[in-house]
Amino acid sequence: MPTPVTRAALVNEARAWIGTPYRHQASVKGVGCDCLGLVRGVWRGLIGREPEAPPPYAPDWAEARGEEALAQAAARHLIAVGVDHFTAGDVLLFRWRAGCVAKHLAIAAPGGTMIHAHDGAAVCEVRLTPWWRRRLADAFAFPGVID
Repeated sequence: MPTPVTRAALVNEARAWIGTPYRHQASVKGVGCDCLGLVRGVWRGLIGREPEAPPPYAPDWAEARGEEALAQAAARHLIAVGVDHFTAGDVLLFRWRAGCVAKHLAIAAPGGTMIHAHDGAAVCEVRLTPWWRRRLADAFAFPGVID
């Protein structure tokens, strides 16, 4: 059974990663992470041991395989809430273009923002603008959220 956590704690933990440089496949606060590494790090920081280790993946893994691997992994370990019902602390899954595999993750924050890691930059908090909302494929809650 997952440890109960609050949405505020999830957002605070994600914000503690702000400034962490982008590093493909990494998940070490202050040292480096990618978008999946951020979500993994928040999980470890508040829930505990990760439920599964991700396999090695290349930057173009989604295009090469054509599988919804992130959506499938999220469905195994998180709770689907849908794109119209997410709130602060939930995991957001994006696809860059219609018909493409969803391959980017962020954590929703209050006030219409999200926290994410993207190539060429550090973890940051940005507005969840219409550009992002059009690309939102799904949303998931961490298990054990108590508020």
